[in-house]
Amino acid sequence: MSHESLDDRRRALEEAFFAKQDAILRQRLAEPAEVRARKEAFSTVSGITDPAVLDALVKLDISTETLAAIALVPLVAVAWADGSVDAKERAAILRAAAEGGLKSEAAGHGMLDKWLESAPPASLVDAWKTYIATITAGMDHANRRALQGPILDRARAVALAAGGFLGIGLRISDSEEKVLADLAKAFNV
Repeated sequence: MSHESLDDRRRALEEAFFAKQDAILRQRLAEPAEVRARKEAFSTVSGITDPAVLDALVKLDISTETLAAIALVPLVAVAWADGSVDAKERAAILRAAAEGGLKSEAAGHGMLDKWLESAPPASLVDAWKTYIATITAGMDHANRRALQGPILDRARAVALAAGGFLGIGLRISDSEEKVLADLAKAFNV
């Protein structure tokens, strides 16, 4: 075998090796960008800004659609606390959904519309509470509280949307307070 042929094979082997190593490095470099993008999406959908909570959500490998549902179920539950959803509550929920990135043509928006027209089954809220309890079980107290805050704050905003007259005397009804307290228990804070 000639020296020139051996050099060609050596270069080919090196190029193949380094091409594979470059691909691995590029993947490792791209991964943090993907993680950052997921954190930003989670923050947009839920209102959560705490980096530790966002890290925990990324590790759970849930989708933004799942997190959107996690964020919207309490709003719907509070809106139905008194047996009906009024126009102001509906507007507050739809505004929260839009702020969370739920597009009107998305399948999840169709489900939300159904929930606003007729009360979802109690099993939906039960499933939500079980899911929250499960995903927060491995979180420390501070992270559970940081996850709970924005979700329940949005639910409180829906409760306040229907209260008072012309913005005067805004108050959360007893039935809404009861639902909020029940939802809060799921976070085990």
